[in-house]
Amino acid sequence: MATTRKPRRRKAAPKKATTRKKGSEQLLTVVSADGTTDAKVDLSDERKLHLYESMVRAREFDRRMLMLQRQGRIGFYGPILGQEAATIGSVAAFEERDWIFPALREGAAAMMRGLPLHIAIAQLIGNDLDRCKGRQMPCHYTFKEGNYYGMSSVIGTQISHAVGAAMAAKLRGDDVVIAGYMGDGATSANDFHAGMNFAAVYQAPVVLICQNNQWAISVPQSQQHNSETIAMKADAYGMPSMRVDGNDVLAVYQATKQAVEFAREGNGPTFLELVTYRRLGHSSSDDPTRYRDEAEVKDWEKRDPVERFRRYLEAEELWTADQETELQETIAREVNAAIKQAEEGGETPAEDLITDVYSEVPKQLREQLDEALEARES
Repeated sequence: MATTRKPRRRKAAPKKATTRKKGSEQLLTVVSADGTTDAKVDLSDERKLHLYESMVRAREFDRRMLMLQRQGRIGFYGPILGQEAATIGSVAAFEERDWIFPALREGAAAMMRGLPLHIAIAQLIGNDLDRCKGRQMPCHYTFKEGNYYGMSSVIGTQISHAVGAAMAAKLRGDDVVIAGYMGDGATSANDFHAGMNFAAVYQAPVVLICQNNQWAISVPQSQQHNSETIAMKADAYGMPSMRVDGNDVLAVYQATKQAVEFAREGNGPTFLELVTYRRLGHSSSDDPTRYRDEAEVKDWEKRDPVERFRRYLEAEELWTADQETELQETIAREVNAAIKQAEEGGETPAEDLITDVYSEVPKQLREQLDEALEARES
């Protein structure tokens, strides 16, 4: 005889930042645009300073790499300007044992996990210091030691990868949590829907993070979806979500930390919408003045995440103008030294084209390679 099985009861979802009523635009915010807060921030002063220094370092690295691209010293770069809080605040909430599956603007996460600056720059150059050996697009870092997965430029594919890795961890009994990043444009991709549904049904220990920077290259958010928010898309899959001020590093950290703990306790996934803004082009190959109003950019500049957090630290008497000057000079020296070291790298060995594929190179391929090398040298 068939028996009726009671549905499995799940633990309560994390408290949502967004009031779920039609038209809601509420965001989880800890620090206002002027740097003030009424909230109690449960974070050590040391941790706050680390967040700020990481944001400043990401911004300076970004500025210098874009300069190198304009000088023809690297071929391509995807800037992060305006999104530092969204990247730094979310990554910092994960533990080192957790895995990061990035989209385009999470390179700072690899550096926070220990990827040396000169190796990151070598990846942009594609020389023999590059861990990818020149075979991956610039900005597509990989850093296995830091549990930072190499990204794909195919939109949204890392969502399925992140959910799959989370399920592997769950099946193995590892209490790690996976971070899966995406942009607002990826929420229209097939992998978004497949990944969200699978993660929710099987309670995968993953935090899916959308950096909603308002533009999917030249497609505005208004043409990307017709829902009131991106966060509410999680409702359809039975997944808890939070909508967060992505330019407030403490709000991003708080929301992500809550989602990570929720997943680690075995309660399944959370979807985070980090509302931020890309102030430069989608990449160094893009001219954003062709498709958006400069007044919009100016408006978002007033919400600059780095300046906001600096004002907060100054109000808390944790930061001074002298410390700012010293930090800027220190980071400038670090980046200059890293550029010099990276540019000392040589060409990627041609032999790697086949020796990376075959442990024992077939005779005919070896002959072809020798002929190619001989022709190049003649």
